[in-house]
Amino acid sequence: MNIAIIGGGAAGMTAASRVKALRPDWNVMVFERTNFVSHAPCGIPFYVSGIVEYFEELCTYDVAYFRSERGIDIHTNARVIEVGDGYLVAEENGRERKYEWDKLLFATGSRSKRLNVKYEELEGVLCVNDIMNAEKVKKWALKAENVVIIGSGYIGVEMAEAMNRLGKKVTVIEMAERPLPEYDAEIAAVLKAEMEKFVNLRLGERVVAFEGKDKIEKVITNKADYRCDMAIVAVGVHPNTEIARNFVELGKSGAIKTNSKMETTRENVYAAGDCAESINVVTGKSDWIPLAAPANKMGYVAGVNMAGYELHYPGSLKSQITSFYELEIGKVGLSEHEAIREGYEVVSAFVTTKSNARYFINGLVHLKAVADRSGKLLGIQAVGKGVAMRIYAASALLYRGANVRDLFFTDFPYYPPVSRVWDPLVVAARNLFRKLGIP
Repeated sequence: MNIAIIGGGAAGMTAASRVKALRPDWNVMVFERTNFVSHAPCGIPFYVSGIVEYFEELCTYDVAYFRSERGIDIHTNARVIEVGDGYLVAEENGRERKYEWDKLLFATGSRSKRLNVKYEELEGVLCVNDIMNAEKVKKWALKAENVVIIGSGYIGVEMAEAMNRLGKKVTVIEMAERPLPEYDAEIAAVLKAEMEKFVNLRLGERVVAFEGKDKIEKVITNKADYRCDMAIVAVGVHPNTEIARNFVELGKSGAIKTNSKMETTRENVYAAGDCAESINVVTGKSDWIPLAAPANKMGYVAGVNMAGYELHYPGSLKSQITSFYELEIGKVGLSEHEAIREGYEVVSAFVTTKSNARYFINGLVHLKAVADRSGKLLGIQAVGKGVAMRIYAASALLYRGANVRDLFFTDFPYYPPVSRVWDPLVVAARNLFRKLGIP
């Protein structure tokens, strides 16, 4: 049996490993357009800042490991240019080669959005979503003085810290009125205040052009101009579906439509990771959730099913954690504005409290809980200290369809240095009780 996998990132290599583990006699081929597999673009900001010393550490395993230890036939620097029934064509070392497959997996990931403005092709205008850009970004960062970051999502926030740690003059330009626009205003306000201590944060501005001769020299917005030796475009990603779009059906998001077995609309063809749609556990609807943890699990499920067994992927919650210096930030499920957009009748509670016992210094956390009028829990956001453990706990509850009573009565452990008798999650639930008419 010939298994072909297009893409050697998180989903692709997890699927390849699972198939090979379950069917060691099958021929498993992976076609990866770069020279690296099992790569982690999420680590690029930490490599640029110097927290991660070596580029190779961004790859969980190298190509040799997968070939020798797992018996996977990996084709690096192989760009798939055509897919048809039972075959694909890959361009390798300047030559085109045809391969046959019995089952196929699209694991082509995502690609950075572009601004589509004048002179965006100038040297020094870079994206960080692609592992191949990591070395280039670091090289430019070391010699730049003025760095402009466009976008304040996770990558934008993390790159702002990375550049500031390198001693650069950093300007962050965000089209929305708050950083991390997926979050609600109360949470974003805390991050905004912290970011403004370190960088020039420009909100409600839109980049209209770049300027420069041989390389970037200036970023122009609808409100001002900014000197710039290096610009990082971090305005989001698109599903990378060019090779798949005429072969399988795409969903509303533009990602590949799949069922819970990661099967596409074509028999024996699967999709997993950032190029594929899945289910949003909170809404129960198809969604596009391009995050690393779901990608790995989608790849695992795809691999099991491609091997002839059966496993179903229930979906994702969009669980996310990041930080800006000492400030932890996290979100799981829906924010209030996302819940309203989904048609829920929303109630919410925002609390500011200690994340540890009152006799310990520091430990302040700001937490927002979102529910609907029936009491169903929809989402949790937090910023401050001790955020990760609250997002982990909320993720488990949301995954099981918990309501506000469940949030209140969950037996969160008490240990004075890191938690309270009345945990911030419980305090938020108690506040929701009042709004829901619960005594």
